[in-house]
Amino acid sequence: MRLYRACWCTLAATALLGSVLAAPASAAVTRVRKGSPTDVSRSSWSGPAFVMNGGGAVVPATMTGAIDEIRGGTGSLDVVVVAASGTGTPECDVIITLTGTNSCTTLTLSAAADGNDTRANADIRNAEFVYFAGGDQCRYAAWRDTALESAVESVVAKGGGAGGGSAGMHVNSDIVYDACGGSATSATALADPYGPDMTFTYGMFAWPDYRNTVNDSHFVTRDRMGRTMAFVARAVQDGRTTGGAAWGVGVEEGGSLHVDRDGLATVVARNVYVVLADHPPERVQPGRPLSYQGFKIWKLAPGSTFDFRHRPTCGYYLRDVVDGVPRGDLYDGAPAASCGGAAFTESEPNDSRATADGIGPGGAGTVHAGLESHRVSGGCDYTCTVTKR
Repeated sequence: MRLYRACWCTLAATALLGSVLAAPASAAVTRVRKGSPTDVSRSSWSGPAFVMNGGGAVVPATMTGAIDEIRGGTGSLDVVVVAASGTGTPECDVIITLTGTNSCTTLTLSAAADGNDTRANADIRNAEFVYFAGGDQCRYAAWRDTALESAVESVVAKGGGAGGGSAGMHVNSDIVYDACGGSATSATALADPYGPDMTFTYGMFAWPDYRNTVNDSHFVTRDRMGRTMAFVARAVQDGRTTGGAAWGVGVEEGGSLHVDRDGLATVVARNVYVVLADHPPERVQPGRPLSYQGFKIWKLAPGSTFDFRHRPTCGYYLRDVVDGVPRGDLYDGAPAASCGGAAFTESEPNDSRATADGIGPGGAGTVHAGLESHRVSGGCDYTCTVTKR
């Protein structure tokens, strides 16, 4: 779902913050720049960082977090917003106001061939964050294997970041539900996981720590748990993941994930759901309803985290689908495997290496301190991953 984009065609341009610089990059590409006309030049960046938004709108909290991480808390950076339709600059209108933003350029590419537009891809390569707007992810998937794909990958490789909202979130997962055959509902996906609206694009972006994932947006509002179950079951059955496991990431409208350079995702504003299929389905065949025993589901409240680098083996609830019919409440449940562990008492301050509470040496497992769950992998100090429970 795209935000309405007002027309900027008659605006005059200046080069100051809040100004608009508009010029067509080609017959099919529209370029609108806000903020400084000059790109930032810097030798190194501190990312990568990613944002995954359940709706099309920018979520300032996670966008600011990603910008701060990439710039290392100092200086400023350049952002490019990529869209495939619409007019106006709703994403840049927000992004340009955030601390650490030097400029924000909206590129609207109206054709698949525009993925090889020279000016657009120069803008992307010179940026430090690329945000894909909402819209139609099928049009984004058409840019696979174009210069645009390589340009976005170069931004992440230099320590920048990427992400998007709604359709723009879809295109940032390892497996892209492209909706090129129409938008599946949970009912249609569970009734036939190989139906004409169950189409995917593979091999576009494979971000660090985010492998074997398939994103879904507008998650609770549009009741998409069932179709995400079908997505991950298909991925396992079709051998599209490593290790025989596929992870669905469902983000609600208004909600967002900030995935940092260590693979730790922080949930903002609305619930996020992670759905794991870790074995082949009991039945997934064209024209037949899905049967799958034991989907593992994590319900993540705002403020909680999920470690995509060291993916958890506890804290989930279980749900089955039998002949296309889900069993039980798909959006809530009692944990089937708790994250229990040895008792541990924190002392403050403990937020530096010199003052950290020791948990090792060599203690593997999980320990609890107040409302925090510290994952331990070997002797550990304040650098351990911390997951809010």
